[in-house]
Amino acid sequence: MSAASIFRDDLFRDRVALVSGGGTGIGAAISEELARLGARVVIASRKRENVEPTARGLSRDLDAEIVPLLCNIRERAQVEALYDEVLRRFGRLDFLVNNGGGQFPGNAESYTEKGWKAVIDTNLTGTWNMCQLAAQRCMFEHGGRIVNIVANMWRGFPGLMHTGAARAAVVNMTRSLAVEWANKGIRINCVAPGTILTTGMRVYPPELVEAAWHQIPVKRLGRADEVAAAVCYLLSPAADFITGETLRVDGGGSLWGSVWEIPDPPQAPELEIPPSPAERWPEFATESEE
Repeated sequence: MSAASIFRDDLFRDRVALVSGGGTGIGAAISEELARLGARVVIASRKRENVEPTARGLSRDLDAEIVPLLCNIRERAQVEALYDEVLRRFGRLDFLVNNGGGQFPGNAESYTEKGWKAVIDTNLTGTWNMCQLAAQRCMFEHGGRIVNIVANMWRGFPGLMHTGAARAAVVNMTRSLAVEWANKGIRINCVAPGTILTTGMRVYPPELVEAAWHQIPVKRLGRADEVAAAVCYLLSPAADFITGETLRVDGGGSLWGSVWEIPDPPQAPELEIPPSPAERWPEFATESEE
Protein backbone atom coordinates (compact mmCIF):
# COMPACT_ATOMS: atom_id res chain seq x y z
CA MET A 1 0.00 0.00 0.00
CA SER A 2 1.69 3.18 -1.18
CA ALA A 3 -0.47 5.75 0.59
CA ALA A 4 0.61 6.88 4.06
CA SER A 5 -1.61 5.56 6.83
CA ILE A 6 -4.07 7.91 8.48
CA PHE A 7 -3.73 5.98 11.75
CA ARG A 8 -1.10 6.38 14.43
CA ASP A 9 1.91 4.12 13.94
CA ASP A 10 1.56 1.99 17.07
CA LEU A 11 -2.22 1.69 17.09
CA PHE A 12 -2.15 -2.12 17.02
CA ARG A 13 1.11 -2.68 18.89
CA ASP A 14 1.21 -6.14 20.55
CA ARG A 15 -2.00 -7.23 18.78
CA VAL A 16 -2.15 -10.44 16.76
CA ALA A 17 -4.17 -10.44 13.54
CA LEU A 18 -5.17 -13.25 11.19
CA VAL A 19 -6.14 -12.38 7.61
CA SER A 20 -7.50 -15.12 5.37
CA GLY A 21 -6.73 -14.50 1.73
CA GLY A 22 -4.21 -12.02 3.05
CA GLY A 23 -1.54 -12.43 0.41
CA THR A 24 -3.14 -10.87 -2.66
CA GLY A 25 -5.40 -8.00 -3.68
CA ILE A 26 -7.49 -6.42 -0.94
CA GLY A 27 -6.21 -8.97 1.59
CA ALA A 28 -2.59 -7.97 0.98
CA ALA A 29 -3.47 -4.30 1.51
CA ILE A 30 -5.20 -5.18 4.79
CA SER A 31 -2.21 -7.24 5.92
CA GLU A 32 0.14 -4.37 5.07
CA GLU A 33 -1.89 -1.78 6.96
CA LEU A 34 -2.15 -4.00 10.04
CA ALA A 35 1.61 -4.61 10.01
CA ARG A 36 2.31 -0.92 9.46
CA LEU A 37 0.26 -0.18 12.59
CA GLY A 38 2.30 -2.56 14.71
CA ALA A 39 0.29 -5.78 14.64
CA ARG A 40 1.85 -9.20 14.27
CA VAL A 41 0.09 -10.61 11.23
CA VAL A 42 -0.67 -14.13 10.06
CA ILE A 43 -1.78 -14.40 6.44
CA ALA A 44 -3.46 -17.60 5.34
CA SER A 45 -4.26 -19.07 1.95
CA ARG A 46 -4.58 -22.50 0.43
CA LYS A 47 -1.84 -21.62 -2.08
CA ARG A 48 1.75 -21.09 -0.96
CA GLU A 49 2.47 -18.79 -3.89
CA ASN A 50 -0.26 -16.43 -2.66
CA VAL A 51 1.19 -15.85 0.80
CA GLU A 52 4.96 -16.30 0.86
CA PRO A 53 5.96 -13.35 -1.39
CA THR A 54 3.70 -10.98 0.55
CA ALA A 55 4.86 -12.24 3.94
CA ARG A 56 8.55 -11.99 3.06
CA GLY A 57 8.21 -8.66 1.29
CA LEU A 58 6.23 -6.96 4.04
CA SER A 59 8.46 -8.42 6.75
CA ARG A 60 11.48 -6.87 5.02
CA ASP A 61 9.92 -3.55 4.01
CA LEU A 62 8.18 -2.84 7.31
CA ASP A 63 10.53 -4.68 9.67
CA ALA A 64 7.43 -6.50 10.90
CA GLU A 65 6.46 -10.04 11.83
CA ILE A 66 4.34 -11.52 9.02
CA VAL A 67 3.74 -15.28 9.11
CA PRO A 68 2.43 -17.15 6.03
CA LEU A 69 0.36 -20.27 6.73
CA LEU A 70 -1.51 -22.62 4.43
CA CYS A 71 -5.19 -23.30 5.01
CA ASN A 72 -8.24 -24.19 2.94
CA ILE A 73 -10.99 -22.49 4.95
CA ARG A 74 -13.58 -24.89 3.51
CA GLU A 75 -11.93 -27.73 5.42
CA ARG A 76 -12.74 -27.65 9.14
CA ALA A 77 -9.70 -29.71 10.11
CA GLN A 78 -7.38 -27.32 8.30
CA VAL A 79 -8.94 -24.33 10.07
CA GLU A 80 -8.44 -26.06 13.41
CA ALA A 81 -4.79 -26.69 12.51
CA LEU A 82 -4.44 -23.04 11.51
CA TYR A 83 -5.61 -21.85 14.93
CA ASP A 84 -3.38 -24.41 16.62
CA GLU A 85 -0.39 -22.86 14.90
CA VAL A 86 -1.44 -19.24 15.54
CA LEU A 87 -1.90 -19.93 19.25
CA ARG A 88 1.31 -21.94 19.43
CA ARG A 89 3.28 -19.05 17.98
CA PHE A 90 1.59 -16.12 19.68
CA GLY A 91 -0.64 -17.46 22.46
CA ARG A 92 -3.50 -15.16 21.46
CA LEU A 93 -5.59 -13.78 18.62
CA ASP A 94 -7.06 -10.28 18.75
CA PHE A 95 -8.26 -9.63 15.20
CA LEU A 96 -9.72 -11.86 12.51
CA VAL A 97 -10.30 -10.56 8.99
CA ASN A 98 -12.20 -12.99 6.80
CA ASN A 99 -11.11 -11.91 3.34
CA GLY A 100 -10.65 -15.38 1.86
CA GLY A 101 -13.17 -16.24 -0.82
CA GLY A 102 -13.61 -17.10 -4.43
CA GLN A 103 -16.02 -16.96 -7.33
CA PHE A 104 -16.17 -16.98 -11.09
CA PRO A 105 -18.29 -14.83 -13.44
CA GLY A 106 -21.10 -16.45 -15.39
CA ASN A 107 -24.83 -16.69 -15.95
CA ALA A 108 -26.68 -18.55 -13.21
CA GLU A 109 -28.05 -21.16 -15.62
CA SER A 110 -24.51 -22.21 -16.46
CA TYR A 111 -23.45 -23.08 -12.88
CA THR A 112 -22.61 -26.70 -12.24
CA GLU A 113 -23.34 -28.34 -8.92
CA LYS A 114 -19.60 -28.49 -8.24
CA GLY A 115 -19.11 -24.80 -9.05
CA TRP A 116 -22.04 -23.72 -6.91
CA LYS A 117 -20.86 -25.80 -3.97
CA ALA A 118 -17.29 -24.51 -4.23
CA VAL A 119 -18.41 -20.88 -4.03
CA ILE A 120 -20.88 -21.43 -1.19
CA ASP A 121 -18.46 -23.61 0.79
CA THR A 122 -15.67 -21.05 0.48
CA ASN A 123 -17.52 -17.79 0.98
CA LEU A 124 -20.13 -18.88 3.52
CA THR A 125 -19.04 -22.12 5.21
CA GLY A 126 -15.39 -21.05 5.20
CA THR A 127 -16.24 -17.75 6.87
CA TRP A 128 -18.33 -19.59 9.46
CA ASN A 129 -15.50 -22.03 10.18
CA MET A 130 -13.12 -19.13 10.77
CA CYS A 131 -15.55 -17.17 12.96
CA GLN A 132 -16.70 -20.03 15.18
CA LEU A 133 -13.25 -21.43 15.84
CA ALA A 134 -11.79 -17.98 16.54
CA ALA A 135 -14.50 -17.47 19.14
CA GLN A 136 -14.25 -20.93 20.66
CA ARG A 137 -10.46 -21.11 20.73
CA CYS A 138 -9.67 -17.65 22.14
CA MET A 139 -12.13 -14.78 21.75
CA PHE A 140 -14.78 -16.12 24.14
CA GLU A 141 -12.14 -15.83 26.85
CA HIS A 142 -10.46 -12.55 25.92
CA GLY A 143 -12.79 -10.79 23.46
CA GLY A 144 -11.77 -9.72 19.99
CA ARG A 145 -12.71 -8.08 16.72
CA ILE A 146 -13.89 -9.79 13.53
CA VAL A 147 -14.38 -8.17 10.12
CA ASN A 148 -15.98 -10.14 7.29
CA ILE A 149 -15.31 -8.93 3.76
CA VAL A 150 -18.47 -9.28 1.68
CA ALA A 151 -19.57 -7.67 -1.62
CA ASN A 152 -21.79 -5.09 -3.23
CA MET A 153 -24.84 -7.36 -3.63
CA TRP A 154 -27.61 -5.17 -2.20
CA ARG A 155 -29.69 -5.13 -5.39
CA GLY A 156 -28.89 -8.70 -6.38
CA PHE A 157 -25.67 -9.78 -8.06
CA PRO A 158 -26.36 -10.80 -11.67
CA GLY A 159 -23.35 -12.45 -13.22
CA LEU A 160 -22.13 -13.51 -9.79
CA MET A 161 -25.33 -14.80 -8.24
CA HIS A 162 -23.63 -17.60 -6.30
CA THR A 163 -21.28 -15.29 -4.42
CA GLY A 164 -24.06 -12.73 -3.93
CA ALA A 165 -26.15 -15.39 -2.17
CA ALA A 166 -23.22 -16.48 -0.01
CA ARG A 167 -22.19 -12.93 0.94
CA ALA A 168 -25.77 -11.96 1.79
CA ALA A 169 -25.83 -14.94 4.15
CA VAL A 170 -22.57 -13.77 5.74
CA VAL A 171 -24.12 -10.34 6.41
CA ASN A 172 -27.08 -11.99 8.13
CA MET A 173 -24.77 -14.32 10.04
CA THR A 174 -22.72 -11.32 11.17
CA ARG A 175 -25.79 -9.58 12.54
CA SER A 176 -26.82 -12.69 14.47
CA LEU A 177 -23.35 -13.29 15.91
CA ALA A 178 -23.08 -9.62 16.89
CA VAL A 179 -26.01 -10.17 19.25
CA GLU A 180 -25.09 -13.65 20.47
CA TRP A 181 -21.43 -12.80 21.14
CA ALA A 182 -21.71 -9.21 22.36
CA ASN A 183 -21.50 -10.18 26.03
CA LYS A 184 -18.25 -12.06 25.28
CA GLY A 185 -16.51 -8.86 24.25
CA ILE A 186 -16.58 -9.76 20.55
CA ARG A 187 -17.43 -7.07 18.01
CA ILE A 188 -18.15 -8.37 14.51
CA ASN A 189 -18.85 -6.29 11.42
CA CYS A 190 -18.66 -6.46 7.63
CA VAL A 191 -16.93 -4.35 5.01
CA ALA A 192 -18.46 -4.41 1.54
CA PRO A 193 -16.02 -3.22 -1.14
CA GLY A 194 -17.40 -1.98 -4.42
CA THR A 195 -15.38 -2.22 -7.61
CA ILE A 196 -11.76 -2.13 -6.43
CA LEU A 197 -8.85 -2.03 -8.86
CA THR A 198 -6.71 -5.04 -7.89
CA THR A 199 -5.15 -8.03 -9.62
CA GLY A 200 -8.44 -9.86 -9.01
CA MET A 201 -9.99 -7.76 -11.78
CA ARG A 202 -8.01 -9.76 -14.34
CA VAL A 203 -10.62 -12.53 -14.37
CA TYR A 204 -13.19 -10.13 -15.84
CA PRO A 205 -13.38 -8.90 -19.45
CA PRO A 206 -11.49 -5.60 -19.92
CA GLU A 207 -14.60 -3.91 -21.31
CA LEU A 208 -16.49 -4.76 -18.12
CA VAL A 209 -13.76 -3.20 -15.98
CA GLU A 210 -13.72 -0.12 -18.21
CA ALA A 211 -17.50 0.24 -17.96
CA ALA A 212 -17.53 -0.09 -14.17
CA TRP A 213 -16.27 3.38 -13.22
CA HIS A 214 -18.97 5.05 -15.30
CA GLN A 215 -21.57 3.54 -12.96
CA ILE A 216 -19.98 4.87 -9.76
CA PRO A 217 -21.10 8.34 -8.57
CA VAL A 218 -17.56 9.42 -7.59
CA LYS A 219 -16.44 8.43 -11.12
CA ARG A 220 -13.47 6.19 -10.36
CA LEU A 221 -12.68 2.70 -9.14
CA GLY A 222 -11.70 2.13 -5.52
CA ARG A 223 -8.24 1.34 -4.17
CA ALA A 224 -7.33 -1.59 -1.95
CA ASP A 225 -5.80 0.74 0.68
CA GLU A 226 -9.19 2.46 1.05
CA VAL A 227 -10.75 -0.88 1.98
CA ALA A 228 -7.87 -1.59 4.37
CA ALA A 229 -8.46 1.72 6.14
CA ALA A 230 -12.14 0.86 6.65
CA VAL A 231 -11.20 -2.53 8.09
CA CYS A 232 -8.69 -1.01 10.50
CA TYR A 233 -11.25 1.54 11.63
CA LEU A 234 -13.62 -1.28 12.60
CA LEU A 235 -10.78 -3.09 14.40
CA SER A 236 -9.76 0.05 16.27
CA PRO A 237 -11.07 1.44 19.58
CA ALA A 238 -13.00 4.04 17.56
CA ALA A 239 -15.49 1.26 16.69
CA ASP A 240 -15.90 -0.18 20.20
CA PHE A 241 -19.63 0.62 20.14
CA ILE A 242 -20.23 -0.68 16.61
CA THR A 243 -21.26 -4.27 15.95
CA GLY A 244 -23.40 -6.11 13.43
CA GLU A 245 -22.97 -3.37 10.83
CA THR A 246 -21.80 -3.36 7.21
CA LEU A 247 -19.61 -0.53 5.98
CA ARG A 248 -19.83 -0.04 2.23
CA VAL A 249 -16.64 1.17 0.55
CA ASP A 250 -17.94 1.68 -2.96
CA GLY A 251 -17.97 5.36 -3.93
CA GLY A 252 -21.77 5.27 -3.89
CA GLY A 253 -21.90 2.47 -6.45
CA SER A 254 -24.50 0.49 -4.50
CA LEU A 255 -26.81 3.51 -4.72
CA TRP A 256 -26.70 3.91 -8.46
CA GLY A 257 -25.49 1.98 -11.48
CA SER A 258 -24.85 -1.55 -12.67
CA VAL A 259 -22.58 -2.90 -15.40
CA TRP A 260 -24.86 -5.89 -15.99
CA GLU A 261 -26.52 -5.52 -19.39
CA ILE A 262 -30.13 -6.68 -19.77
CA PRO A 263 -30.57 -7.80 -23.42
CA ASP A 264 -33.59 -6.55 -25.37
CA PRO A 265 -36.20 -9.18 -26.31
CA PRO A 266 -36.46 -10.34 -29.95
CA GLN A 267 -39.72 -8.43 -30.33
CA ALA A 268 -40.25 -4.87 -29.08
CA PRO A 269 -42.73 -4.51 -26.22
CA GLU A 270 -46.23 -3.12 -26.76
CA LEU A 271 -46.06 0.68 -26.66
CA GLU A 272 -49.67 1.58 -27.51
CA ILE A 273 -51.16 3.83 -24.86
CA PRO A 274 -54.43 2.35 -23.53
CA PRO A 275 -57.65 4.35 -24.02
CA SER A 276 -58.93 6.71 -21.39
CA PRO A 277 -62.31 5.96 -19.74
CA ALA A 278 -63.97 8.57 -22.01
CA GLU A 279 -62.48 6.92 -25.07
CA ARG A 280 -63.44 3.46 -23.91
CA TRP A 281 -67.02 4.41 -23.10
CA PRO A 282 -67.76 7.46 -25.28
CA GLU A 283 -71.50 7.03 -24.79
CA PHE A 284 -71.09 7.96 -21.15
CA ALA A 285 -68.59 10.76 -21.62
CA THR A 286 -69.60 14.23 -20.46
CA GLU A 287 -68.31 17.57 -21.58
CA SER A 288 -65.93 19.31 -19.23
CA GLU A 289 -67.20 22.44 -17.55
CA GLU A 290 -65.70 25.80 -18.51
